[in-house]
Amino acid sequence: MKIFKSFEEASSIRNPVVTTGSFDGVHIGHKTILKRLKMLAEKYDGESVLITFDPHPRKVLYPETSGKNLRLINSQQEKLELLKGAGLDNIIIVEFTRDFARTTSEEFVREYLHGILKAKVVVAGFNHHFGFNQEGDYRKLWEMREKYGFEAEEIPEQEVQHETVSSTKIRHAIKDGFIQKANAYLDHYYIVMGQPEKYEYRNNFYEINLARVPLTEECKLLPAPGLYAITLKTVKVRSKGMAIINGNIDRPNEVLINILDGDPISYGVDTTLFFHKKIHGSVNLSDQDDSARRLKAARKEISELIF
Repeated sequence: MKIFKSFEEASSIRNPVVTTGSFDGVHIGHKTILKRLKMLAEKYDGESVLITFDPHPRKVLYPETSGKNLRLINSQQEKLELLKGAGLDNIIIVEFTRDFARTTSEEFVREYLHGILKAKVVVAGFNHHFGFNQEGDYRKLWEMREKYGFEAEEIPEQEVQHETVSSTKIRHAIKDGFIQKANAYLDHYYIVMGQPEKYEYRNNFYEINLARVPLTEECKLLPAPGLYAITLKTVKVRSKGMAIINGNIDRPNEVLINILDGDPISYGVDTTLFFHKKIHGSVNLSDQDDSARRLKAARKEISELIF
């Protein structure tokens, strides 16, 4: 997958089949769009292209309201890995500014999709809006397709158990600790990527080795406090483990981890945590007696799970 930081850098892409959006979570709805991009790219002897934005538009447009405390399912690194795994050919990461936000839907099509990229097909997700004040939608694309020489397609809404999938619903599920529900919407495991660091923890009632994984971006959304069954994966090792989200006020942007399989923790190595299931609610590590019982019980339950 090729990564571009401007439209001009991407001007040589062959017969682009394009979609736009934040694609936070790269969930089942996004994957349906990506699959269609791939099919159309093969049909037109072209390449699939996602135009996405950084920072998230809401952070720029509504910094004191809905964007102020917005937490995202994926860090930039996580999103890129998921998109690469989904088979995307190219991604254009556009710096989102207030000036860029003033671009109308037709200006966006005329200047960028047609003018620079020479898009062959433009694919829009269900209820997708773009351009100044979100006045652009699939109907607008359809009306402009002949004028600017591209085909237009809309992907219908995707449902899981009769519920429409959206990044907002997935964020709520993660925030509330409903990891299995979030995973169903995502069509993959919720992940956290980072590099483990040493963490000093001593419990007089239960010996356990913990490490901390700091988040790479502050706006990354973590699950509700609790103990979770996870898989830890590096380039060389894949291990069953436990994650502790303790809602530490002093260190809110970290995950504590413990490996069950006896493998040593690889400090300073890129590691991906795959979250499978919430085992228990929050644990107070400063309460040694209670935390010892909870940690021991959680490790036992996780060891008996098959994943």
